[in-house]
Amino acid sequence: MIFVLNKDNTIGNQFLAELRDVTIQQDKARFRANQEKLGQILAYEISKTLKYTDKEVQTPLGIANVGLPAELPVIGTILRAGLPFQQGFLNYFDQSPALFATAYRKVKKTGAFIINIDHISSPNLDGKILIMCDTMLATGQSIVQVCKEIIAQYDIKELHIAAVIASTEGITHVRANLPKAKLWLCAVDEEMTSKAYIVPGLGDAGDLAFGEKA
Repeated sequence: MIFVLNKDNTIGNQFLAELRDVTIQQDKARFRANQEKLGQILAYEISKTLKYTDKEVQTPLGIANVGLPAELPVIGTILRAGLPFQQGFLNYFDQSPALFATAYRKVKKTGAFIINIDHISSPNLDGKILIMCDTMLATGQSIVQVCKEIIAQYDIKELHIAAVIASTEGITHVRANLPKAKLWLCAVDEEMTSKAYIVPGLGDAGDLAFGEKA
């Protein structure tokens, strides 16, 4: 299953346009805030697929019946670029636990690269729903490697992968390696550069959110 937000006209397109805009994105606070907003929108869309149970809520004037989530998903991300996007999910799933993974590309002399995973900090995920948030789904190698590591350790019930922008190549890689994962995307771009940057994309999400690395 693949959900793509900008297939329809919604206010989410405004936030996506600002993230892509080379002038507006120089405002780091606004760049992070727009990622949060898109995270909130996708969190809302994913929430429609969860199971709910009825609960009686006492108001000052009576009792209201409300459908509430039967369980809360775990919200994960790969440091550091995905932090603002993850925060958007946590704003809505505000009682959910969080997962953090550290991974990086190790570039070979040929220009090819492999993904090294340093650490995964996670609650017990057995029988849980996991939503992994990654701002840019480029080659898809990082998210696949992290998810495979998690699946090797835990018997998760559902896997959702959310991204602001995905490449068609990244989608293909995820679907081939994580066929049960549900994809939630704000936009899909067709091209990538030789250094695996999505085109037109938006640039380096981590640098734009937090500053360039030394």
